[in-house]
Amino acid sequence: MDKETLHKEIDLIQSVITRMANNSFLLKGWMISIIVAVLALTKDTLVTNDIEYLSIVLLLPLITFWYLDAFFLHKEKCYRELYKWVIENRASSNDDLYSLDYSRFKEKVESIGRIMLSKTLRTFYGISFLILVGISIYNLIN
Repeated sequence: MDKETLHKEIDLIQSVITRMANNSFLLKGWMISIIVAVLALTKDTLVTNDIEYLSIVLLLPLITFWYLDAFFLHKEKCYRELYKWVIENRASSNDDLYSLDYSRFKEKVESIGRIMLSKTLRTFYGISFLILVGISIYNLIN
């Protein structure tokens, strides 16, 4: 195995890892933008009376984005495992050369559910979740 082939293979894997990380970053931006835009647009409109229901409805996209973020992080971690395997084993094996099949590494990586509850995602999405629930409760009481 020559070094040029190894470099091409790890560059290919690294580009997938970068794309997954970028998707995760973009999801956070979209989620915040959607929630802020909807809440801002309803501030001075006729929908204001139903803002508690609207904030409850906004929980659905929040949970969806939370899941998708964890999904992309899960795939990124799988590809990181593939990257490590290639670095450690490519000199002695040409098995799965240029393969981007990460499925054999799924068991080495935390599940999507556990990633959703990781410290960083739990903090980011949890705070947003609590804000929306707080708005709903506040508006239901008043």
